[in-house]
Amino acid sequence: MDDFSRQIDFLKQHSTYARRWLSAHPEWLEWLRIQGQKTVDIQGIKDLLQDCCLDSQAVEQDEAVWMSNLRLARQRLMLWVAFRDLNGFADLQEVTHALSHFAELAVSASIAFIREDLKIRFGLPWSDSTQSEMPLMVVGMGKLGGLELNLSSDIDLIFLYEHEGETSGGPKSLSNHEWFTRMGKRLIKLLAEHDANGFVFRVDMRLRPNGDSGPLVCSLDMLEEYLLVQGREWERYAWIKGRLITPLPESPDFILCQKELDQLIRPFVYRRHLDYGVIASIRDLHAQIQAEAEKRSSGHLGRSRDIKLGRGGIREIEFLAQMFQLMRGGTDPRFRVRPSLEVLELIKQCSILPAHEVESLQAAYAYLRRLEHRIQVWDDQQTHYLPEDEEARSRLAISMQDQHAQAEVFMVELERHQNNVAQLFEKAFLLDDSTRLEIAPLSRDWAPDQTRFPNSYIRWQAWIDSPKQKLLPQKSRLIFDNLMCKAAESLYSESSSPEYVDKTLLRFFDLLEAIARRSAYLSILAEYPKALSNVLDLLKASQWGAQYLTRHPHLLDHLLNAQSERALIEDPEKYWTEVRLNLNMRLDDVMAEGDGSEQAMDILRVTHHNETFITLLADLGIGVQQALPVERVSDHLSALADLILQTTFERAWPSVVKKFDLPLDVNPPFAVISYGKLGGKELGYASDLDIVFLYQAGESDYAAQEIYALLAKRMINWLTAFTSTGSLFEIDTRLRPNGSAGFLVTNAEAFRRYQLREGDNTAWVWEHQALTRARFSAGSPKVGVFFDSVRSEVLSQHRDIDQLRLEILEMRRKVHAGHPNANVEFDLKHDDGGMVDIEFIVQFLVLGYARQYPQLIGNLGNIALLRIAGDVGLITHEAAQSVGDAYRLLRARQHRLRLDGAEKTRINLVDEVELIAARGVVQALWLEIFKAPSNLS
Repeated sequence: MDDFSRQIDFLKQHSTYARRWLSAHPEWLEWLRIQGQKTVDIQGIKDLLQDCCLDSQAVEQDEAVWMSNLRLARQRLMLWVAFRDLNGFADLQEVTHALSHFAELAVSASIAFIREDLKIRFGLPWSDSTQSEMPLMVVGMGKLGGLELNLSSDIDLIFLYEHEGETSGGPKSLSNHEWFTRMGKRLIKLLAEHDANGFVFRVDMRLRPNGDSGPLVCSLDMLEEYLLVQGREWERYAWIKGRLITPLPESPDFILCQKELDQLIRPFVYRRHLDYGVIASIRDLHAQIQAEAEKRSSGHLGRSRDIKLGRGGIREIEFLAQMFQLMRGGTDPRFRVRPSLEVLELIKQCSILPAHEVESLQAAYAYLRRLEHRIQVWDDQQTHYLPEDEEARSRLAISMQDQHAQAEVFMVELERHQNNVAQLFEKAFLLDDSTRLEIAPLSRDWAPDQTRFPNSYIRWQAWIDSPKQKLLPQKSRLIFDNLMCKAAESLYSESSSPEYVDKTLLRFFDLLEAIARRSAYLSILAEYPKALSNVLDLLKASQWGAQYLTRHPHLLDHLLNAQSERALIEDPEKYWTEVRLNLNMRLDDVMAEGDGSEQAMDILRVTHHNETFITLLADLGIGVQQALPVERVSDHLSALADLILQTTFERAWPSVVKKFDLPLDVNPPFAVISYGKLGGKELGYASDLDIVFLYQAGESDYAAQEIYALLAKRMINWLTAFTSTGSLFEIDTRLRPNGSAGFLVTNAEAFRRYQLREGDNTAWVWEHQALTRARFSAGSPKVGVFFDSVRSEVLSQHRDIDQLRLEILEMRRKVHAGHPNANVEFDLKHDDGGMVDIEFIVQFLVLGYARQYPQLIGNLGNIALLRIAGDVGLITHEAAQSVGDAYRLLRARQHRLRLDGAEKTRINLVDEVELIAARGVVQALWLEIFKAPSNLS
């Protein structure tokens, strides 16, 4: 017996359906001998349809003949797929894609057949928007939409058309609705009606608006109104899989139909924020489905184990994937894919669930789908029940594994997969009630303990009688009350002072009031105990962080999982690359159709919020083993600002190209140069950005000046404008040549001459001081290289040391005068012996000695430059070390005060031994270098 004969025997052994059809059509064996070695792809399916006389020429056939041919094509396709699947030639994707693509082509061919008859009798419906024939839009839902059809699937369809009107071009006219209704009814008949050759697909239309009680077809306006007014939560889940299957992608109508449908469905399915309210909704829906499955199974011999709807079944994996899609699809376009395995892979890539858990779900899904196909191919029945009799189970064991497989081993493997799924489903949907917040009415007299939380007690009493509280939906009010109770219990047991815990509970009150009307955010805290615990840790640790979270409650998502913080710490370069890719993907998504700049600005702001908050959590040590030092925090915040600047540059430029009708492929010779905190990579959470815009062009090229001035203005608008999600940065451009009186954008060559003091209009010493901390941040790298060369040349100039010393001392005293401190407390930044003194010391050393010691030119940060100055003998090693340590200490203390919400970073030095010593070494080095105190008063 040759290989093919053995393979056919194996097919017949495991499919009575195959036995029947090969017996009825023995001539198909030779066809199967050839086709069985080929992958079932779209071209192969088209060839099969053509072979069965179902191509474009077939529209003139008698309907009965056409239906018969289509059914025979379906049986041959099923045999082809079953042969390859059972003999191990086809993977799961080949099987499901083959069946799904056949369904699409069968629907399309049937529509073309029906259209000819309707056209002759009633003419055609006409589209006002395209001035061409209006097509029937068929949306594949469920497994067809996800390219996941099984071997005996029905197909879930929804029929749509563009708009109302009348047909034209025929002897009689119909309304568009009637014309498409007739087409829909006949389409169902062509696919689902049984004849001597069976059927093509069972058709289920119950997912259409209003289900069985609704019209068979509906216009897009009708669909939009239905979704807005009546669309239910379960329909959001259903539409995740919705995919336009007709017109086909190669049709000229496809793009417009797809766009019109997407504009209706996307906002219905996906929220613009992270949607945690879906957890409870899907949990409830799952409970209903499982109860229904158990009800159907009970009392039916052979139906005791439903591998689709039962515990640990296919539906639980699909629900888990859909939960993350509904949660995240509104903010991350990647989650709008349809196949469940692709969603699971994305969940793994984004580290939302641990990799081993996702791989367990993927393995279970593939196993259960393969098993589903083997159960169905036995007799072409749409069943998901594992048979009870041993013979059938032994047969399934062999078809799943090999000829020597044992039914007992097969059952153990099946139970292992189902248990894995069930456990992960229960974990994801928090089915263990003990881990979730108990939602029950509090006793009428409950209030925070008056002794431990005096101010919170007063606020609670005002809250319970307030109109705002009474206007909340009952469920939100219950969650709010129970969260307050839980937080008070958690804080009560802490050893901290009443003032401290009371302040924390008040911050929590602020947060709850901000999210009280956003049930999705309340759900995060109610569903996830870890989120509530992390929120309280954040509120205890930082007033600034508390206020930031209250202003941007979508950030609660980051308190569930510390994966992002760990990734940021472990491999920053890889992390920022992924952030950039994801940001650009989201921007492409909203800017693909027209301008989209307002949505793009919102995406930039939300990205900035997310990444700032992730850095804050790592800074505070929440979710990570060790808190980030302040230098690393500033590195991350500076990298984020650079990313936002570069992205803004890239997204604002096309509008300038359009305005001036420039070539699309022009790479603008334009750069953003950062100064100050961003230039020195010492950015804080609320720092503004000091930037200068440079461009390269001939000095008499006034058009370039106009073009790049508009680009700079648009960038500033993108960065500073207040949208519904806030603003990004305060921008200061006064460090450009001639300050506010100068042009907004500066010709790069003119900038070079200005800085090198060539001509009448020249830079001041303080501008050269600023240049020591300047760097290229965004734009054209070529212009960035030019700037670096100018900076290097300027810093390397010969200077009179005594004159330089006097000028810098004078400037330092002016800065002092601008920040007077009559208080006894020490201002960490501005007082003598503070951070500004150290910065001026470093700037003096760079400007005075970079010509002699080029290693001082690099923008390396104050501590590194002090160390270099010590190495070359400009200051002692001891001074370099001690002043560097002082700078690190001052920055850390300043950073902590900022996190605690302090406007001025001043500290009473009583008992501050470390700070007193640090100030002393800075003052000593200052006097050694400048020969006079930095502050005359």
